[in-house]
Amino acid sequence: MLGACAAAGVREVQVLTSMGHSSLSKAASVVGLGRRAVREVPLSEAEPWRLDLDAVERELRREGVASIVAVSAGEVNTGRFATTGAEDMRRLRELADKYKAWIHVDGAFGIFARALPATDEFAGLRESTAGLELADSITIDGHKLLNVPYDTGIFFTRQSATLEAVFQNPNAAYLSAGGPSSIPSPLNIGLENSRRFRALPVYAVLVSEGRSGVADMLARMVRLARGVAAALVEDQSLKDDFELLPEGSAPEVTHVVVLFRARDDGLNEVLVKQIQDSREWYVSGTKWKGKPACRIAVSSWRVKVEEDLAFIKKKLAEIAREWRRHNGTSGV
Repeated sequence: MLGACAAAGVREVQVLTSMGHSSLSKAASVVGLGRRAVREVPLSEAEPWRLDLDAVERELRREGVASIVAVSAGEVNTGRFATTGAEDMRRLRELADKYKAWIHVDGAFGIFARALPATDEFAGLRESTAGLELADSITIDGHKLLNVPYDTGIFFTRQSATLEAVFQNPNAAYLSAGGPSSIPSPLNIGLENSRRFRALPVYAVLVSEGRSGVADMLARMVRLARGVAAALVEDQSLKDDFELLPEGSAPEVTHVVVLFRARDDGLNEVLVKQIQDSREWYVSGTKWKGKPACRIAVSSWRVKVEEDLAFIKKKLAEIAREWRRHNGTSGV
């Protein structure tokens, strides 16, 4: 890689992103770029998940620097999108073509918004994913919203020939596929020489559910997440004890991730543990602006919107009530 960069006059490789997934830094470290190669270019403090396209353009102009722009389509903490729609992606594509940059979309779960029913209810989410097909590569996690086994990743690229050039085993005659084929061998397009049939569960889900079945499953996930978000903002039994994040968020922009915190700092420190210790439901702990936060990621095909929403509201209200009873505090 060093030789190729030197021959091309490239002295640095950078990855530009906004609230990029931690795997970006890990990947940069693995391939030898170093974690410092990943640079955050957020639009603002209020919307750190959005890409600042003007800042991206300034970075792309740097002489002797090759750039990858990593677009978060469903940032892991907030579920928000780095681009707002087709216009943003068209501009990004024009910049990438002009400055010879590569656009990668981390579509782990956010890209599934494209498969939601084409109704007014989901119009905003569908627009947030518009234009993502202009990217050079896209990664998707099947194990999230498709409910298939863990590590079932999906990778799309416009440059499949590059994969074959990098990953093929040219000196292993015994691994020959035995002749030309229209289907590329996984052996020659990825790191693993030996791998299980990861595509089968994904294929089975798509065939068994069909377009409408997948759309219905995803719609129920979104409705439950939005119901939880709305309850945190509007429900009298919750809004004084909990706060929807990011601050000032509207429930209707929620996809499948609900980020929130307890208003009482003491309860906020132990909220995730209290939920986990119940062994009735599961959330993940994270941080927002340096403070603990709680993250609900709705991703089960078994979602029953009204029943599950009532359960979550009841359990959160119980947790807040018990905390006040034991600590002598009242709702804020």
